[in-house]
Amino acid sequence: MGMARVAPTKKEKTKTLQAFLVELAIYGVFVTGYFFLVLHYLAGWLQDLHLHHVKLYASMTIVLIIGQAVFLESVTTWLLRLLRGRAE
Repeated sequence: MGMARVAPTKKEKTKTLQAFLVELAIYGVFVTGYFFLVLHYLAGWLQDLHLHHVKLYASMTIVLIIGQAVFLESVTTWLLRLLRGRAE
């Protein structure tokens, strides 16, 4: 009734691991860059919020975290699709 499950080969596992490591490295570079951009451009504003408007500071940091996740994931996905397209 059901189809038998086929175990992935060693070559497929290696390719998957390599793709994961490449994505992890690219994402790590982007996160580091994002951190320094936020630190450079928003540090003063965030510090002022932290000192004088704690609830707004908390909200804005959550928005920055979610924005970072969505933006960097989409950029990483786009970049990997672009690289895979050239490799094939």
